[in-house]
Amino acid sequence: MIGTPPPSPASSASPRIVVADDHALVRSGIIALLEAADLDVVGEAGTGQEAVALAGELSPDVVLMDIRMPGMDGIEATAALTASDDPPRVLVLTTFDLDEYVYRALQSGASGFLLKDAPPDRLVDAVKTVAAGEALLAPTVTRRLIEKYLETPAQPLPGPTDLTPRETEIWLLIAQGLSNLEIGRKLFLSEATVKAHVTRLLSKLDVRDRVQAVVVAYETGAVRVGDRRSSRTER
Repeated sequence: MIGTPPPSPASSASPRIVVADDHALVRSGIIALLEAADLDVVGEAGTGQEAVALAGELSPDVVLMDIRMPGMDGIEATAALTASDDPPRVLVLTTFDLDEYVYRALQSGASGFLLKDAPPDRLVDAVKTVAAGEALLAPTVTRRLIEKYLETPAQPLPGPTDLTPRETEIWLLIAQGLSNLEIGRKLFLSEATVKAHVTRLLSKLDVRDRVQAVVVAYETGAVRVGDRRSSRTER
């Protein structure tokens, strides 16, 4: 495990990144890729425990988190990180076909996930997106992952009752994985207007980002597996 101390306030604005993966070769490859893109990798960890401890020491902006690690896995580590006083953004790496725990990672506060076979430029873009405070929602992968692991969902919880019809409409489109730009095109709204709606929506849902809004949409029954319509609008 390695680490460098937090920079002074006058240092570069490049996001500070910790890479957590139990495979040293994979970890080294990710670090080399990020550093080649002029991203600031300040530490690396081989276990969830190391990732949590290192994040506490270095205050990174983003932790790139593998799921399957010995001891404390990526899900437990994500929950610990996002519950801290100054939480980093967590970008989860997954192999999809093997990782049945991705949905739990999102519930634990991850800001998004990326397939391990994604092209290099996709990884770099994903880290930058999460570091900028946005959630990473790949539309097709998001739907497949969440719907796959909610095939037998728990009893739906009561949904928020103070959403406007427009906010509800946008919420359901977010749950489909659409970006602000795509939502704007679909609803004939400017991207800025959509962004304003999304900000109010996240506040009303009491969630910090779009990923958590998707989780709440499924948990409350606003979106049902195999049905993209709102369960409330059908009643």
